[in-house]
Amino acid sequence: MSSSVQLFREQRYHELKGQCLQQGRLFEDPEFPASEESLYYDSAAKGKVEWKRPKDLCEDPHLLVDGISSHDFHQGKLGNCWFVAACSCLALRKSLWQQVIPDSQEQEWDPNNPRKYAGIFRFRFWRFGEWTEVVVDDLLPTENGELIYCRSNVRNEFWTALLEKAYAKLAGSYQALDGGCAAEALVDFTGAVAESINLAEGKYGEVISEQMKLFEDLMKVHKRGGFISCFISSSGRPSEAETELGLIVGHAYSVTAIRKLRLGDRLLFSFKAEKLFMIRLRNPWGKKEWHGAWSDSSEEWKKVSDSERKNLGLTVENDGEFWMTFEDWCKNFTDVDMCRTVNTSYFSLHKTWEKEMLYGAWAKHPEPLLNRSGGCFDNRETFLQNPQYLFDVKKAEDKVLVSLQQEDRRQYKKEGKGDNITIGFEILKVEDNRRYRLHKLTVQERVATSPYSNTRSVFLRRSLRRGRYVLIPTTYTPGVPTKFILRLYTDVPSKLRELKADRPKMTCWSLLCGYPRRVTQIKVHSAEGLQEQDGSGGADPYVLIKCENQSWRSPVQHHTTSPVFNTQVIFYRKDIDSPVTIQVWNSKLLSDRFLGQAVLAASPGEPRQQQRLRLRGRGGGEAAELPAHISVTVLSSDDLAEL
Repeated sequence: MSSSVQLFREQRYHELKGQCLQQGRLFEDPEFPASEESLYYDSAAKGKVEWKRPKDLCEDPHLLVDGISSHDFHQGKLGNCWFVAACSCLALRKSLWQQVIPDSQEQEWDPNNPRKYAGIFRFRFWRFGEWTEVVVDDLLPTENGELIYCRSNVRNEFWTALLEKAYAKLAGSYQALDGGCAAEALVDFTGAVAESINLAEGKYGEVISEQMKLFEDLMKVHKRGGFISCFISSSGRPSEAETELGLIVGHAYSVTAIRKLRLGDRLLFSFKAEKLFMIRLRNPWGKKEWHGAWSDSSEEWKKVSDSERKNLGLTVENDGEFWMTFEDWCKNFTDVDMCRTVNTSYFSLHKTWEKEMLYGAWAKHPEPLLNRSGGCFDNRETFLQNPQYLFDVKKAEDKVLVSLQQEDRRQYKKEGKGDNITIGFEILKVEDNRRYRLHKLTVQERVATSPYSNTRSVFLRRSLRRGRYVLIPTTYTPGVPTKFILRLYTDVPSKLRELKADRPKMTCWSLLCGYPRRVTQIKVHSAEGLQEQDGSGGADPYVLIKCENQSWRSPVQHHTTSPVFNTQVIFYRKDIDSPVTIQVWNSKLLSDRFLGQAVLAASPGEPRQQQRLRLRGRGGGEAAELPAHISVTVLSSDDLAEL
């Protein structure tokens, strides 16, 4: 975890605790008082609540009793099963809950020295890209002497109730936690990258090959410290209705294990056995379990040895935790949220990713060149009026992970603006030397589109070829202002940066050396009919594009006389009479060989569609024609902010 921790509302835990101990009083938080404004943002939701400290609820209160377990808690009256499911997942990883509950021993009640207790606790959350410490007092909402919200199975354990209070403080009130997504809480607990999958749309219940790919992916996420939760969409059904097989609709379950289970006898050199793909879930209510195949007391478990059952941690109690086959899981659940803890450590046995993170915002402005809230790709006139981010893929092909996260809007529920905005992003393959913002889509390729969703974050995994890309995060509709974080993970550094300038900057040096008067875009698609250059009838061609004192060379295409280049470049030209030259060369060990060229005036009046040009030898316009051709698209404009 980063050593830099932000303080929520500038409250310093040690300072506040010291003051309370010195004055012999228990802490009362002025920033989140024990009053109705901390409980509700909606006056209609009010009820009769008493705020009590743990010492008023039991004799021997503790923050933790025998560590943390995924069975530690129950949901209470608030509709925040998603938060409790996230807590179940967090409890499985000691290194991560110790981040959220720092110095738990120091925060613990000391029965031998009660004067050291000041009724103050601190928790840490990854809030919009930064670890943020939240301080709370220990006054908890109760009815008839019982906690009304999240509580522990053990009467004298209070970490869950206090963690929930700190999280409610971040959100503005307890009521602001009513309804949400487990992935959002897990991101706040860990800084992980969230991905949501619709099991029904992906047909994972029907297509076995897709099911197996998903199983391996989920198993990898789980093994590497990630988190998984799932739910059944309540569309068309009442929320919290129970299905015939005991599952609760619209309710977040945490995944606590994923295993391959073998049935049958092991022979001397091989397994003669049936292999089962299994998943274990927990209901945050701590009761109400699956009644189908492989439920706790089902006949199927008789096929499994006692030692294997013990190894799986099978219990036959109604404790809310149960196993089911992965196939049944895919058929019965509709949505899964995954949180990947993306590995960026150089000292790891697993794949290490290079991470880039930038803050941005969608902001409205009446001037098109200054507007940064243009909406999704469907809004063709304004789409490019969004923030634009440039990155490079340096390998022949690289897997790229992208996470776009909007700010947490729960804090705005009081003003009626607490709903997430629908967001997503596009990735475009652009000119290999682009340095300024895009203003018109011409030769660029649209290579990836994320899902568009009103969740806090959207995620995309994609393999991209070597080249330069522009990533454009958008709201679905234009003119919706909000902040966001963009995270990009690649195998080698990508140099992610925002494109801010529309054209080259005018400087004193420009007055001396000249300022560009024309912009020209060139895409070399392919060539055909090149001369054979080796004994096997092939060649290793590349293109070299020259303009004034600038040049750009494409990657070499091997063993072909009909190469596909798809190379894009853009030039800002000072001397508009100087032509653009596209040369084709054959790559050789000692010296490359010239295969032909095309010389273009590249003026604004020339055709903008793809052209097929004959290659010529070196020299002027009368140079000898060669049998080969090259296909290109050339666009020019004297408005430097047009292309």
